[in-house]
Amino acid sequence: MTTTMISSFNSKALNCVLWNTPKFSSPPPNLFSSTKRRRLQQIRKKKKAHDQATVSTLISSTAVDQTTTLPVELTALVTVRKSLKLSIQDMMLHWFGNHDHFSHHKEKEKCLVLQLVSTETEAESMKPKLSNEAILDWSKDLNLNLILGAGKTSYEVKFEVDPKFGMPGAITVSNKYEKELYLDSINVEGVVHIACNSWIQPDKDSSEKRIFFSTKAYLPDETPAGLKELREMELRQLRGDGTGLRLPSDRTYDYDTYNDIGNPDAGIEYIRSTLGGNYTHPHPRRCRTGRPPTSTDDNMESPENEYKRIYVPRDEEFEEAKQGALDVGKLKGILRHIIPTLTIIASRDSNVFKGYADTNCLYSTNKSLPKILNKVQEFLKFDPPKLISDEEFGRQAIAGVNPMSIQRLTVFPPVSKLDPSIYGPQESALKEEHIIGHLNGMSIQQALEENKLFILDYHDIFLPYLDQINALDDRRAYGTRTILFLTSLGTLKPISIELSFPPTNSDSPSKQVLTPPVDATTNWLWQIGKAHVSSNDACAHQLIHHWLRTHACMEPLIIAAHRQLSVMHPIYKLLNPHMRYTLKMNALARQFLINAGGVIESNFTAGKYCMEMSCAAYRDWWRFDLEGLPADLLRRGMAVPDSTQVHGIRLVIEDYPYATDGLLIWSAIETLVRTYVNYYYPDASAVNFDTELQAWYNESINLGHADLRHASWWPKLSTPDDLTSILATIIWVTSAQHAALNNGQYPYGGYVPTRSPHMRRLLPEEHDPEYTTFMQDPEKYFLSSFPSLLEATKYMAAIDIISAHSPDEEYIGDRKDLSTWSADTVIIEAFYRFSMEMRRIEKEIERRNTDSNLRNRCGAGVSPYELLMPSSEPGVTCRGVPNSISI
Repeated sequence: MTTTMISSFNSKALNCVLWNTPKFSSPPPNLFSSTKRRRLQQIRKKKKAHDQATVSTLISSTAVDQTTTLPVELTALVTVRKSLKLSIQDMMLHWFGNHDHFSHHKEKEKCLVLQLVSTETEAESMKPKLSNEAILDWSKDLNLNLILGAGKTSYEVKFEVDPKFGMPGAITVSNKYEKELYLDSINVEGVVHIACNSWIQPDKDSSEKRIFFSTKAYLPDETPAGLKELREMELRQLRGDGTGLRLPSDRTYDYDTYNDIGNPDAGIEYIRSTLGGNYTHPHPRRCRTGRPPTSTDDNMESPENEYKRIYVPRDEEFEEAKQGALDVGKLKGILRHIIPTLTIIASRDSNVFKGYADTNCLYSTNKSLPKILNKVQEFLKFDPPKLISDEEFGRQAIAGVNPMSIQRLTVFPPVSKLDPSIYGPQESALKEEHIIGHLNGMSIQQALEENKLFILDYHDIFLPYLDQINALDDRRAYGTRTILFLTSLGTLKPISIELSFPPTNSDSPSKQVLTPPVDATTNWLWQIGKAHVSSNDACAHQLIHHWLRTHACMEPLIIAAHRQLSVMHPIYKLLNPHMRYTLKMNALARQFLINAGGVIESNFTAGKYCMEMSCAAYRDWWRFDLEGLPADLLRRGMAVPDSTQVHGIRLVIEDYPYATDGLLIWSAIETLVRTYVNYYYPDASAVNFDTELQAWYNESINLGHADLRHASWWPKLSTPDDLTSILATIIWVTSAQHAALNNGQYPYGGYVPTRSPHMRRLLPEEHDPEYTTFMQDPEKYFLSSFPSLLEATKYMAAIDIISAHSPDEEYIGDRKDLSTWSADTVIIEAFYRFSMEMRRIEKEIERRNTDSNLRNRCGAGVSPYELLMPSSEPGVTCRGVPNSISI
């Protein structure tokens, strides 16, 4: 932050805004007394004009008399760094005397070429005013800190400009060094700060330049004349022309169908149908690789080399701290697999859980192994997860890793929406006699009217795929329905479970119902039934609520933002922290998680049909207009409209931790976004005539979500309120909703018997030959229904990695780019208040977790609900709300 910027508003408030030591405990006063948006716009425009005139005067007066025609020299501080890998290479060459490496082609290499661009244009040519080219050359005086990669290193460069140059608004940079460099920022003589935060690729054709703009936000029609051409030029570069093979150094953003998760060359079992486009299985678009398809069938997916990095634009790659944390996690996962393997080999025993001791050994040291291996195992053992007892089953539906499937039951028996001509009668096998004895004396109608009955309904999701799933090796599944009753304590208890198959021509019933146990045999059957429900839940959570609703459906909006919103656009600047790392994370998911034979297919119930199931949910169920938290709660019947409430809704379960904590964050997001939007868009005309904004939203729908582009439910974008709702939804999904669904995967699901990703055995029936085995040793039968020991270890290692925060994580309420709005005190104040609100929410969640009246988050053996706690330390913490979908 420069002196000029600090002087533009109260420096006392600035210290507090930037999260230094606060100078006062309460928020700063409203710096604008008038609330009329028209007046605010006029003030803002006048202030910008005043600032520009002031800076122009500063440029002229600091160097020479304003009447002179001699060039003015401006000094800039350029901050750069290299990757650690390249720094080590340079260090070795430097120490071992390879001086040719630093002197070869010195005129062409080892430097950056920079040129300032004015916000004004030349009077005659109407082209932007440019400074001379300035050279940053460190080959003459090599800085050891740069070689060693010790943080960032700053250099001074000199620019010569005309006395009437005006305000610098952008800078072009060309990299003459033979390797890429990270350009952090450029500060021009206390006049303008340009945040670059990008890797600069070598200039291979002597004309390749990167454009970086000042941190100020401009709507398209407010863009200074000298920057308009560059603004449009950069967007054209980012969009590309839709052709050619993508290189790792490229910055092109484009769309493609999901055609790279299968691998026909590896065998018929790895063939997958292409998702999206005009094909059978619609899917939101992903980032385009640009590689030519190798399959002769356009409807089949192209093989992907698992050792070749999938393309993402260079600016979307992980930083070294993030990549390092992932690499350590992967290595630990590989090593963790060794101990169970050696144990099985040493014992010459089967690869199944025979008792709970076998599961517990994964979380403690195995004393039967040689001492040297015990030392290794002590380092590699899994941290004990939060164990979920049988009594916790109902609580996990509203305070676990998947709180987004539970619905209020409005009709009993529940009715299927599937085509009866294909999937049989729509009526459920659940009858009054199955639940009436568990309603505390209430009739079913009374329980429905008083909002006491709830359901986990996976019948329609699974039934169309059960024949294929049950034909797979080691996969056995039902489509389940579970009825839960809301007790007088505010807790949920399961009172019946329906297990369904597709109808067959045999005499065997396609549906069966389990009720709470009355003896030892029914107790074990009830436990197996609940395990199948949990398996359904784990699969639906991963494929629909986690992967589809956050990762996949947000990717097209992020691609469109980079293609259609200039980095100068205020909406891009607002969304930028919420787009961090997502494209890279999704690319890795296509390569290792959702790919054919990958982690998801290998572990979850649907197997090779995982992505088809996800696509079916996208086609039949996903709606952007219902992704905001209040809308989602209303859709599921977990809330009802109530204008007297703060959020306009009233929860039907008062102690619903995900919803109660989530509404605090949702409200804070909505307040921030409304203030921000109203500042830049005082009326509907400002929204409608913003060409970049409209192009972004239209492209997100028509290209990014092309399969659903004709849906009538897409929100309109015509007013500031429309824009507020759309942006609040995006920020909510990418931050809090993803955190609630992702960060608890290992803590809540790492103990496989309580939340198995798939089952290997069905419920034993009396006419079944396995029924005798079940009766002789029900615990062994129960545990043998779960994944094998090696499968469990692989699964645990995977969810341990994806539940962890990296050291460079950025959490909600923390902005590192406040210099963008240094002159816009209304925005600075809004971000400050938002940050303070996150701190208040954190304290409120801590208070709720100690309130003994809240039985779903406090009590003996009850895990506190912390998944929406805003802050976190690195690692697997089961808390923390990152700004973006970063894992």
